[in-house]
Amino acid sequence: MNSARSTIAAHLAADYQPATAEAALQVAPSRVERAEEVLSPAALGLLIHLHHRFDRRRLELLAARQQRQVAFDHGELPGFLPASAELRNANWRVAPVPGDLLDRRVEITGPAERMLVINALNAPARVFMADFEDSCAPTWNNLLNGQLNLADAVRRRITYTGPAGKLHCLHAHTATLMVRPRGWHLPEKHVRVHGEPVSAALFDFSLYLANNYEALARNGSGPYFYLPKLESHLEARLWNDVFIAAQEHLGLARGTIKATVLIETIPAAFEMDEILYELREHSAGLNGGRWDYLFSFIKIFRNRADAILPDRSALAMDRGLLKSHTDLLIQTCHRRAAHAIGGMAAEAPIHHDPAANAAAMARVRADKLRQAHDGHDGTWIVHPGLAPIAMQAFEGVMRGPNQFAVAREDAQVRAEDLLRAPEGPITEAGIRHNIRVGVQYLEAWLGGNGCVALYHLMEDAATAEICRAQLWQWIRHGVRTLE
Repeated sequence: MNSARSTIAAHLAADYQPATAEAALQVAPSRVERAEEVLSPAALGLLIHLHHRFDRRRLELLAARQQRQVAFDHGELPGFLPASAELRNANWRVAPVPGDLLDRRVEITGPAERMLVINALNAPARVFMADFEDSCAPTWNNLLNGQLNLADAVRRRITYTGPAGKLHCLHAHTATLMVRPRGWHLPEKHVRVHGEPVSAALFDFSLYLANNYEALARNGSGPYFYLPKLESHLEARLWNDVFIAAQEHLGLARGTIKATVLIETIPAAFEMDEILYELREHSAGLNGGRWDYLFSFIKIFRNRADAILPDRSALAMDRGLLKSHTDLLIQTCHRRAAHAIGGMAAEAPIHHDPAANAAAMARVRADKLRQAHDGHDGTWIVHPGLAPIAMQAFEGVMRGPNQFAVAREDAQVRAEDLLRAPEGPITEAGIRHNIRVGVQYLEAWLGGNGCVALYHLMEDAATAEICRAQLWQWIRHGVRTLE
């Protein structure tokens, strides 16, 4: 690492001429073999460039989030922006996506662990989203190993030998790779510029982009991202400006980067048009989040006793604010010729219990059929075993690579519809389930595992967060169970 660090320091000194090159950049030591390949001069040079240009603006937007929450705490309600009504009513479309993003009817997601990357890319799915966010415990080793695994996958040299000696490698045809960096709110303490921690989002983005854009182009693909946790179109504008700056820095054509935004906060649900517009030359559509969306609801209305959510098991996507949120998302995306991707099926096959497995797979099939009939252009799954079920559901409904022609003019979604909590019970069983999942997930997360199978469902930070937040909300407002 010493030679790598001196090269990096020289690169930074040439660009920024700090008092001392070593003082400009501090990178935590790592025991990860080949770490210098992803902590490359190109990647860290891009990172420091973006940090200098955009970190202050990022922090200002985070402060604006806090100010907005104060207004919500005092009774203000989220709503559609009056200032952008003309934009919402205008006829415009996002730029077309590349060929390998045209058909996204099944997308599989998971952390960038070596064996999981191979299995996901080999799954009968159109897209694999490698996740540095909710399903990744952000240890320094996990982050660096994940970037190495993706670099090897892009170059088709990734292999894994299992405990029994079986060699796993990529098939001739694999899913299109997308990457989800962490959100704007998170710092990456292992890398500091002039003593300041860099943005975790910019760290994940810079390493993947700078190290892989050339290899991706040779493969006929490109740098494609999922953007989490946005709360406003101004945060989407920041990402768009980052994309432009990164493309200029690396000599890429504008629009090379494509990104799908997760609509998983209440404020973002009121700004879907504006978010698509800000990213229009880089947009690859929107995805309707579930658990983070509900967590956002709890957070925004934390002071209101009339905004209590029922048991997690009662929070179905075809009810209340979740249905309105996805209906509006499909309508908005298709008006702009953008993909509308449906939410997650978190079930895992239950091999030891055929009856329970059949019931679980029937639920998955029904959920995916509902999404396809609603007009989604694709859906998320978490396990390769669900890919055939999801694919069959969408292939039975879709007549082309997307459903842009499904305009959903029937969806007349009002502001109050996006804020209507679904009805349902609060039970002792629901409380106990949230406690069990929350505690067991936290134990795994602290051990470095961010994606955990619990009670036949794959749990991640988002599902653990809703468990914690529901318990907090129920205690805070003194709710009583039905028992």
